[in-house]
Amino acid sequence: MHLGPLIRQLVAEHDFPLCYLSSEPDDPGLDYVGRHGASFVIGKGAVRNVLFKSFPAGLLVMTMPDIETFHIKRSVNAVHYVYVHHSLISTHMVYLPQAFDNFETIFCVGPHHVDEIRAREQQYGLPAKQLFEHGYGRLDSILARASAPNQAEDQTHDRPLRVLLAPSWGPHGLLETQGVVLAGILLRAGLHLTVRPHPQTGFLSPRVISELRGLYGEHAAFELEQDITSEDSLFASDIMISDWSGAAMEFAFGLERPVLFINVPRKMRNPDYQALGIEPLEARVRHEIGDVLSVDKLEEAPERIRKLTENRQEMRARIRASCRHWVYNLGQSGASGAAELASIARNIAHLT
Repeated sequence: MHLGPLIRQLVAEHDFPLCYLSSEPDDPGLDYVGRHGASFVIGKGAVRNVLFKSFPAGLLVMTMPDIETFHIKRSVNAVHYVYVHHSLISTHMVYLPQAFDNFETIFCVGPHHVDEIRAREQQYGLPAKQLFEHGYGRLDSILARASAPNQAEDQTHDRPLRVLLAPSWGPHGLLETQGVVLAGILLRAGLHLTVRPHPQTGFLSPRVISELRGLYGEHAAFELEQDITSEDSLFASDIMISDWSGAAMEFAFGLERPVLFINVPRKMRNPDYQALGIEPLEARVRHEIGDVLSVDKLEEAPERIRKLTENRQEMRARIRASCRHWVYNLGQSGASGAAELASIARNIAHLT
């Protein structure tokens, strides 16, 4: 999902051997890379940990942060570690403080990542990493599909507005704390609602999913989508409701459609994030791509939704300007990133 554009460009344009490792047996990258190189399922246990520790010298590209923080360690060999972001969000609130400290190169989504990483390096005297202005592959995939001729937005005026409820997860998350109540409000207002829970919500809070299905599963205007590999609900929706999820920016930037943010407590794994002196992007961007509603005013959600979807052209222009400011290489991240990886690989080969 996140490495796809990079991998496709590496295969098409650069003659480097690829080896793809995944903990998930249903990862679609396994089959694709397997046709052009080597791919392996490494699981989530001791075998994976030993493999990382003994990884041969070369270049390792990861979408998992926190190497060296927990059980997955850097190799004893000379490996150049590259981190590719799997979200648009900032580096210093949702992630642990040291999440990106042990990579040689960071592929940055936008200027916020550069500013945050450089600020942390200066604040803590860390070695300067190589920061590459990359962009965001998943967003490029959404943009490409959105521009296809068969993806024209449904302009039917007499249909109900389609709302996608796709928040983050956690004990203070929107779905966990207000999902059942909010769903009832939206359905009573005559809106079509698709609930797309984060996989972790289904794993950690299955009661919420069961309650939603039990209360609204037979409602003609209610859908529950648990296959997050599908993008159909994104393209079918007029507006998203979210909390602190990075998916909100993917939806807004990719489709130029608004997001209504419900102001539940911030999701954070770094309680000292304010020490960096930079407001996280997921907070800064909210009024650029939509509106914010207090959690004690959920009854106002239908009216806020209608206001946000009234002047679509004005909202599109706002969102487009925000996207161009915050994301590098729109539509071109795969090509630019693959060229940079090829350059790093050539330098490694030259040094060895």
